Amino acid sequence: MTTRAKLTVYSALATALASLCLLPLLTTKGWITHAYLVVTVVAAAGAGLRRTPFYRWTVPLGQLLVLTVLLLVGFASSTALWGGVLPGTQSVHTLAQVLGQGLDDIREYSIPAPPNPGLRLILVASVGLIAIAVDTVAVTYRRSALAGLPLLALYSVGNGLAGDGGSWAWFGLAAAGYLVLLFAEGQDRVSRWGRIFRGTSRQGEGSGALSQGGRRIGVLALAVALLVPAFLPRWEGGLIHTGPSGGTAAGGAGGGITTLDPLVTLEAALATPSNVELLTYRMDSSLADTAYLRTGSLDEFDGTAWKLSNPGVTELKTTFAPPEGLASTNVPSESGDFQASDKLESGWLPLPYPAAGVSVPNPGDWRVDTLTGTVLPDRDKAIKGLRYQATALDIRPTAAELRSVGSVPPKISDHYTQLPKDLPASVREKAQEVTRNASTAYDRALALQDWFTSSEFTYSTKIKAGTGSTAIETFLRDRKGFCVHFASTMAAMSRTLGIPARVAVGFTPGDAKGNDRYSVNGLMYHAWPELYFQGFGWLRFEPTPTRGVQPRYTAPVAAPATAPTQQPTAAAQSTAPVAAPSSSSDCDPKLRRMGECGNDGKAAAGAHQDSWLLSWQVLTTLAAVLALLALLFTPMIWRERLRRRRLGTGGRRRPGEDGPAGPTDAQVLAAWDELIDSAWDLGIPPVDSQTPRAAARRIAEAAELDEASAAAAGRVALATERVLYARSAEVSEPLAADVRTARDGLRAGVGRVGRTKAALLPPSAATLWWRFSDAVVAARLATRGLASRAAAPSRRVLGRLRRRGGGDRTPS
Repeated sequence: MTTRAKLTVYSALATALASLCLLPLLTTKGWITHAYLVVTVVAAAGAGLRRTPFYRWTVPLGQLLVLTVLLLVGFASSTALWGGVLPGTQSVHTLAQVLGQGLDDIREYSIPAPPNPGLRLILVASVGLIAIAVDTVAVTYRRSALAGLPLLALYSVGNGLAGDGGSWAWFGLAAAGYLVLLFAEGQDRVSRWGRIFRGTSRQGEGSGALSQGGRRIGVLALAVALLVPAFLPRWEGGLIHTGPSGGTAAGGAGGGITTLDPLVTLEAALATPSNVELLTYRMDSSLADTAYLRTGSLDEFDGTAWKLSNPGVTELKTTFAPPEGLASTNVPSESGDFQASDKLESGWLPLPYPAAGVSVPNPGDWRVDTLTGTVLPDRDKAIKGLRYQATALDIRPTAAELRSVGSVPPKISDHYTQLPKDLPASVREKAQEVTRNASTAYDRALALQDWFTSSEFTYSTKIKAGTGSTAIETFLRDRKGFCVHFASTMAAMSRTLGIPARVAVGFTPGDAKGNDRYSVNGLMYHAWPELYFQGFGWLRFEPTPTRGVQPRYTAPVAAPATAPTQQPTAAAQSTAPVAAPSSSSDCDPKLRRMGECGNDGKAAAGAHQDSWLLSWQVLTTLAAVLALLALLFTPMIWRERLRRRRLGTGGRRRPGEDGPAGPTDAQVLAAWDELIDSAWDLGIPPVDSQTPRAAARRIAEAAELDEASAAAAGRVALATERVLYARSAEVSEPLAADVRTARDGLRAGVGRVGRTKAALLPPSAATLWWRFSDAVVAARLATRGLASRAAAPSRRVLGRLRRRGGGDRTPS
C-alpha cells in the first residue's frame, strides 16, 4: 500500500473513531452506520480524484459534491427519480425542509434526542464534512498535524453536548486515530530522508529503532492524557459560578430548571422497547390498579409539536393548590410510596393526577408548575434512585355528571382551544363527522375515543414519530400509529370542537407484584389526552387501542336514574389495566391471560427507526454508482498498477542483497513497453515494424521532447536493442528513472486536457480488452474441447450401434 493510500485509510479511520463521541446524542445508534458509509464513500472519492491531473483544490470540491448526492439520496428519497435511486428536482427543497426540522428539534429536545430524520441528517452531514476536512488536510495537502483541528472540533462538540453521557473511551479512541494518522505521515517523511544513522554493524537498525521510538512516544502521550486527569482534583465551579445548579433562574425561583421534553423519553422508549424496571410503588387502595403516573402535561400546540408553555414555576411545597377546575373540596385522597431505580436518570417526577402533595428528600432539587401540576427537576439526574411519597385525589365522576357540567371559563377556553393556522381543514371536518350525533362536550369526547379504539385504527410502533399538523394528517389518512399519534390527534380534534384539551405523558399502571407493590418498566411509557370539564377539572381519556385503562366514566353503561350532582363519586373501577406487551420471551402473566404476548409484542420488540442504510433505493444507488466508478476507473487503475509493476525498483540491489546491480532482461523489456504505452496514451501510437532506436527517434520528434527527455528515451531504446540483438546485454544502470523522465517530457507537451484523457481513458488500455478477448476465446476453446472429450465415449457407442445395425440388415 502506498503512503497516500495509507493516509486515506487512516484519515477515514480517525474521523470514524472521533465520531463515536456523538453516539450519546440520540436514543438509537443506527445512524452511525450511515455516517460510516458516508465517510467511506467520501474517502474513496478523494482517492480517485487525487489520481487525476486536476488541481488539488478540486479534490475537496468533488468530495462535497459526492456528499451532497449521498445526503439527497438518503434523506430526500421521497422526491427522487426512479424510485428513489437518483435525486429529483424537488430533492434539494425536501432536504432543506428536513434540515429545518432538525434545527427545530435541536431547540426542542434535550439529550438524548429521538432519532428524527432532521437530527440524523445533521449528524451524518457533520461527520461527512469533518471527513472531507481531515482528508483534505492530511492526504491532499500532506499536513496531518493540522488534521487534528477538525477532529478536535468534532470531539469537543460531541462530548460537550453528551455531558454525563460522554466517556473517556471516546477520547481514547479519537486520540488513537489521530496518532495513527500522525505516525503514517511521519514514517513517510522519515523514509524520504534516507538512512540517518551509519557506522553500525547491523544494517537497517536505524529506521526500525526510530519507528519503535515513535510508537512508544505516541502510546506514552495517550496514556498520560488518560491517566493523569484521574489523579487531579475536580473543579466543579467552572469559570463562572452559576449557583447550585449551574443554570439560569426560572420563574423567579432562583433555580435552573432542566427543560427536558417528556416526549423525548417517550419516543425513545417506544423506539427501543425495554422491560427494565424504572419505578416501583406501594398503594393500598383500588386506585393503584388504575392510576396513571403522569410526568407532565403539554398545553401548547404550535403546529410542529405539543409542548409545555412557559411554566410559572415556584418552590416545591409539601401540599399543592387545588387542581384547576375542581369545584368540590370534599374529595377522598390516597397516598403512595414511590422508589425510582438507577435506570431512571432523567425526566419529570411521575405522580398520580391530580396530586395533592409530595414529599421528597431534597425539595430544592425540584420546582412545581402551578398551572399544570408538573414537578420539574432543578438539576440533572435529580430523579435517579429517588424515593418520595405522594398524595393524589380520587376523582371519579359519572357519565351523567359530565353530560351536565357548566360552561368553560373564558380563561381556560381561550388558552386550551388555540390551534395553529396551518392545521389541515380535514382534521376539523373529520372531528365534526365523527361527533355529528353527539349533543354534549362529553358525548363528543366519548365519540372520538370510541372511534380511535375501533377496528378502523391499528396500533403500531413502526410508524414515524411526530405530533405536528403533518403527522396528524398522515395519521388520520393511514390510521396507524402509537400512543403519541392517538393522544395528540384526539387533543387537536377536541380543540376544533371547542373542548379544552392538552396532552399528558407518563406511564400506564404498574404490574402487581404482591403485597400492594407495583412495578413500572420501560414498556409502560404512554401518552394520553386530558380534556377539561367544569367542576371536575382535567380528566383523562384513552384513545389508544389495546393499551392503557379505559376510565370508568367512559364505559358504555346506562346513565343513573338519580339527578346528577357536582359531587365527585368514589365508585370503584372494574376495568383492568392493559400494559404494553413485553418484548422478552418471558411475557408477564397478566399480559398472557389477555392475549397480548403475540404479534403485537413482537412488533414492539422489533420497533426501530427507518433504516436509511438498508433501504433498497440506497443500496441500488450505491451499487449503480460503484459499478459506474469501477467501469470508469478500471483503465486508469489498471495502467497505474501495470506501470508500477513494470518499473518496480528499476533493478536496484536492495541493501544486504547479493547479485548484479543492473536490471534484468525482463526489466529492460518491461521498461521499453512502458515507454511505448506512455507515448500511446499521450497521442503517439506504436509502430511494430520499427526498431527501438527508430521508435524512440519518432517519439522524440512527434512530441518535440526536450534534450533530457529525448536522451532518456534513447537510453531506454539502446538498452532494449542490446537485450534483443546483442550476444550478451550489459545494462548497468536502472531504467525506471529514464522512463519517468521521458514520460514527463511527453506529458508536458500535451497540456492538461491531454494528460486528463491519458489518465482517465488511456488508449493503451486496449491491450486489456485484447487480453480479455483472448481469455474468452481460450475459455471457449477449452470448454469446447472438454465437451468434445466428454462426448467422445457416447459418439463411439453410437457409431458402434450404427455399424452393428447396418450389418444386421439383409436384402429382401
